[in-house]
Amino acid sequence: MLLQMNLCSSFSLKYHPLQQNGTVKTFQSPLTQIYGLANRRESNKYSVKGSTQSSFCLTNNKIGNNEDMMNRYHKPLKSTVPRALQDDSATKSQNENIVWTNFLDFLTKKLDAFYRLSRPYAWTSIIVGILSSSLLPIQSLADLTPTFLIEVLKPIVPTIMMNIFVVAINQLSDIAIDKVNKPNLPLVSGDISIGEAIAIAVISTLTSLAMGVMLRSPPLVIALILRCILGAAYSIDLPLLRWKASPLMAAVAIVIGNGINNVLPYFLHVQKYVLGRPVVFTKPLLFAVAFSAIFSIVLSFLKDIPDVEGDKKSGIRTLPVILGKERVLSMSTGILLMAYASAALAGVFSPILLCKLVTMIGHSVLGFILWSKAQTVDLSNAKSTYSFFIFIFQLYYTEFFLMHFVR
Repeated sequence: MLLQMNLCSSFSLKYHPLQQNGTVKTFQSPLTQIYGLANRRESNKYSVKGSTQSSFCLTNNKIGNNEDMMNRYHKPLKSTVPRALQDDSATKSQNENIVWTNFLDFLTKKLDAFYRLSRPYAWTSIIVGILSSSLLPIQSLADLTPTFLIEVLKPIVPTIMMNIFVVAINQLSDIAIDKVNKPNLPLVSGDISIGEAIAIAVISTLTSLAMGVMLRSPPLVIALILRCILGAAYSIDLPLLRWKASPLMAAVAIVIGNGINNVLPYFLHVQKYVLGRPVVFTKPLLFAVAFSAIFSIVLSFLKDIPDVEGDKKSGIRTLPVILGKERVLSMSTGILLMAYASAALAGVFSPILLCKLVTMIGHSVLGFILWSKAQTVDLSNAKSTYSFFIFIFQLYYTEFFLMHFVR
């Protein structure tokens, strides 16, 4: 045969016998020559190979390469669509993560601002005061039942909610003053807007009163209403109100609102409406009311020491503005030292040895610590003054423990 096919995709033909050994002729069709580079791929498909054996081969040595080219220029679409879907899904996931992160940052910032607005150190005094006052009517361990503990805990939440109203109203009324005295407060720094603070005050008040009514205890409802009225009268700048501008009225509001009102209503609630016993004003109760009132007066004096500059500019005549920081600090320390001395003296006449020792030693030690701490206060340093104010609160908490040993 003139044409012989083999497995390597080549064929051979008879060629001119004068063709030299090893020479290769490349065969190009006229059409390929005409189109030049456009058909160069076709020209590389075949080659003519001459030999002395009077044969030549036309090899198709690039079929495999052409198949690669076809695969390269005709890629299947199935790899493109899923990739686009994956990219779109990744973008959506990233956007969702960004939105969620921004929301968490916003929520964290608002919760921190609310925490600072509510003055958490006041929460502690409320919780400790309610628990301690509620334990005063206890006569034996048999009174400490699960029902008793639940009833003791119930008034804590509405009382804290009403206290949030009090501090929110106070800060809303003192924005101009706090810009000078306390620029880190959330209302001054802008972490909470005025509208948000008003909403917090209204919601806290309504929630507190609703929860108080649900407890069905007249002493607790009266205590919540009284706290609301005194808090508003102390802060709101209206005729016959704004009691903080008068040292006398400020002391009256704080003694009733934070002194007597922190002890007596909760004692009456437990004594009559939880234990079902007749109301009896015991010696520990009278001591607790008196000491709580004294601490409230001292705290009201010390609270105004860091605010002297702002109060002067706003025309608020607090006791530190009238008498000066040094005299108010000395007077507050002296009042507490006299209270501690009286408590230690009362312990001398206690018929129970343990109560005698705890009352005498405890109040003597606290009085000495108070005197030592007062010597280190730097009234020109706001941090030092505030630290002493918080220290008095800590003494207040300790007294709620010691009052149970006064017998």
